[in-house]
Amino acid sequence: MRQLTVGFDLDMTLVDSRPGIAATYRALTERTGVPVDAEVAVSRLGPPLRTEIAHWFPPERVDEGVHAFRELYPAYAITPTVPLPGAVAALDAVRQRGGRVLVVTSKLGRLARLHLEHLGLTVDEVAGDLFAEGKATALREHGATHYVGDHVADMVAAEAAEVPGIAVATGPCSADELRAAGAATVLADLTGFPAALDDMIRLALRQ
Repeated sequence: MRQLTVGFDLDMTLVDSRPGIAATYRALTERTGVPVDAEVAVSRLGPPLRTEIAHWFPPERVDEGVHAFRELYPAYAITPTVPLPGAVAALDAVRQRGGRVLVVTSKLGRLARLHLEHLGLTVDEVAGDLFAEGKATALREHGATHYVGDHVADMVAAEAAEVPGIAVATGPCSADELRAAGAATVLADLTGFPAALDDMIRLALRQ
């Protein structure tokens, strides 16, 4: 068997970044004069930033909005972000079983690392600025054996990388949507991850 290597999405999988991202959108509105409904924006986290910015900014100003948001992000988004229930134990569970931990996210890698460092979440690799099938590239490159995420696009990534997708219903997608997207298992949150991982390891050993 390959070494256990578990990839995790970041926003709404490992961390609840909604308060900080909402604060960043409010700061973006103040800086640019373009109204953004921060609560609506954070209710659909998952896709790349450019996708969300395009809902609010005219096409000719999308690049400006993306650049300004990322510039504001460290000052507004890092401190309010907290780990989701079970996140710390989930990372520990992978290591206790001799595994490696990846974070594969649509967020820029440097911004993802700010969150991880602030919260003391230690991972082996971070791959950023990837979404859906694009995440599969990093999962394959780093030898992932499983991928954990909260969005249907994360299950698309797992399928494209030919690894089991472990879904957590802590983000914008329902358990039914995650199952329909191909999740091998759906958890209410990461508190159930260690037991689910053990079940998957036992199943793999039998095959």
